[in-house]
Amino acid sequence: MLPITILLAEDHRIIREGLRELLLTESDLHVIGEAENGRQAVSLTRQLCPDVVIMDVSMPLINGIEATRLIMQFTVKPKVLVFSSHCDDVYIAQAMAFGASGYLVKQTDTLFLPEAIRGAHHGTAFFCPSKLTHAALS
Repeated sequence: MLPITILLAEDHRIIREGLRELLLTESDLHVIGEAENGRQAVSLTRQLCPDVVIMDVSMPLINGIEATRLIMQFTVKPKVLVFSSHCDDVYIAQAMAFGASGYLVKQTDTLFLPEAIRGAHHGTAFFCPSKLTHAALS
């Protein structure tokens, strides 16, 4: 089985490096690129065609919600998991409206990230935590 390819879009280098190290422990997940701003995330997604993009909300040049909207206009659409410190339902609703496959807060247990990536890749939405999304997915 081919590994699930991942683009990390996060403006904080230390968080990108931590995510990469976490995902290195998973044999079926492979980080193929890293973006430090939203514009670069859109460009690298077009260039590398990852299966899944881990997208931070608050990034320079283009925020992650807008970058997700732009990426969802591509012919070949990756799954986008929004990864943010914001757990406001407004951000979650925007991410869903623009086609995100999931929304994880950065306070989420590290065990959830690999499972969320696998789930998104296979078409299962993963939203954590929000009253809005629990109601919408019920």
